[in-house]
Amino acid sequence: MAADHVLKLNISGLSLRGFLVQQLGQITYLQELILHGNNLIGTIPKELGMLKSLKVLDLGKNQLSGPIPPEIGNITLLVNINLQSNGLTGRLPGELGNLRYLQELRLDRNRLQGSVPASSGSNFDSNMHEMYASKANLTGFCRSSQLKVADFSYNFLVGDIPKCLEYLPRSSFQGNCLQSKELKQRPSIQCENCYFIAGASPAKSQPVVNPNHHPAQYVSKHHVTSKPVWLFTLEIVSGAMVGSLFLVALLTACQKCNKKASIIIPWKKSPSQKDHTAVYIDPEMLKGVRSYSRQELEVACEDFSNIIGSSPDSVVYKGNMKGGPEIAVISVSIKEERWTGYLELYFQREVADLARLNHENTGKLLGYCRESIPFTRMLVFEYASNGTLYDHLHCYEEGCQFSWTRRMKIVIGIARGLRYLHTEIEPPFTISELNSSAVYLTEEFFPKLVDFESWKSILERSEKNSGSIGSQGAVCVLPNSLEARRLDTKGNIYAFGVLLLEIISGRPPYCKEKGYLVDWATRNLSTSTRFVMLNIYLLQAREYLEMPEVMSYVVDPELKHFRYDDLKVICEVITLCINPDTTARPSTRELCSMLESRIDTSISMELNSSSLAWAELALLS
Repeated sequence: MAADHVLKLNISGLSLRGFLVQQLGQITYLQELILHGNNLIGTIPKELGMLKSLKVLDLGKNQLSGPIPPEIGNITLLVNINLQSNGLTGRLPGELGNLRYLQELRLDRNRLQGSVPASSGSNFDSNMHEMYASKANLTGFCRSSQLKVADFSYNFLVGDIPKCLEYLPRSSFQGNCLQSKELKQRPSIQCENCYFIAGASPAKSQPVVNPNHHPAQYVSKHHVTSKPVWLFTLEIVSGAMVGSLFLVALLTACQKCNKKASIIIPWKKSPSQKDHTAVYIDPEMLKGVRSYSRQELEVACEDFSNIIGSSPDSVVYKGNMKGGPEIAVISVSIKEERWTGYLELYFQREVADLARLNHENTGKLLGYCRESIPFTRMLVFEYASNGTLYDHLHCYEEGCQFSWTRRMKIVIGIARGLRYLHTEIEPPFTISELNSSAVYLTEEFFPKLVDFESWKSILERSEKNSGSIGSQGAVCVLPNSLEARRLDTKGNIYAFGVLLLEIISGRPPYCKEKGYLVDWATRNLSTSTRFVMLNIYLLQAREYLEMPEVMSYVVDPELKHFRYDDLKVICEVITLCINPDTTARPSTRELCSMLESRIDTSISMELNSSSLAWAELALLS
């Protein structure tokens, strides 16, 4: 059933009247249930305890009554509970202390009774360190180590404030019947039936509030708002009908949207736009791609302290999976309020796009992480231990330079990766920003193309397409989205030519002193030959072949040895790649054929080229 795959149900502030039906517990994968600010009556169904994936439960500001079901303590992933401003009665269930990930608990403005269930197996007056030394001795909320915000105010709670909760603001306990002179508590007349059994054991020392006792102000209010029995019965029946019809409508809508299960994600517009549109995403898109939890990645990346790269839109962390490979985790640096339905669709399509790549010269996507609290969108790649090509090309320490043969091997590896991306998979795939920072090197210095800058293009395309949305069935179709990226293979060809120039020259694509690398190479060639035109891409291949002494001016000065024959091929390829006429640029298949057939990277050729090659071979052996 389609409802099984609803992840978020947010119907807040609509003044809906009715009951919470038991069938809510059957929405197996529900992560957020937000029904805040309605007129829901009746009790909280214990079946909600079956929602094992639930992280947010917000039933605040309704007219719910009865006790808090102890079964809520079975929802072990709960992070946020909001039951404030209802008419809930009974004791606080100690089972809520089982929620080890609970960070926020709001129970204020109800009619809850008894003491706050939080104690240790020892006397509260004992040494605090000993008290918390073992979680086995803790009960109730003393076990909630992640609890940061809790509000118990304006109930009928009695007893003392538990010592393990004394870090909370005093206002979190005001308006009760607690034994505290420091807090503003209820008038004694409202607490006259509350008592504390002094000297009893923790199991018996339970404060009691007479459930039949109603202070004068509540009694008068009840009489003022009382209604005829027939009218109240009619409201209950109509409320039940509305609730049932609403649930049926929800299930029907999910089924009609797609015969497959669909995820419903609110599309957040700018503050000036008040309406909301739902973006429907096919969950089959990510079928077969591993989903990591944030907690797993947090442990692997040492609390996300091991940062190996960053940009305005993302941060890259290095980590070690327990019993698994080293990983590189790229995390979106976008605030949740800016994360629209469009971006969610782009993210999932990007994951699906990257997951289909399988080549020795492309980065391997291991999985992704997508969580709401805290807001998390991450991609997990296999880590390449030798960092980026940029790091090695522009390393100015002694002994970190690459030999000519190693550079040629890297060039051919990059070309093979691009050939795979452009011509061997359908639809084609392009690298958003192909440069030396997008080339990662393994322990054996094999190049791997990784698209860590894809977030930038995703944001740009999302902003351009934020004004319109089309739909075919249940899957949203966006104009000029990732399809445009797949058509930009010629842009990758040009970038490959610039990258080749960076590899043989050892110079960055741009620097303040000398400007753009292509312009610098042009100036060197034209100065040396006096008659060669200023633009490097207008030189003919024949002229390169006839003037090897000119080409040597663009070679990295750190390289004492290089092969002229290889350099001629590289210069030919550069000329073809940066041709201003995009239609004249060759395909990666053609470029790869030129490089593989005319550049010799055999071991014998490597050892004959330079002493640096001998040193590199010794390091690898």
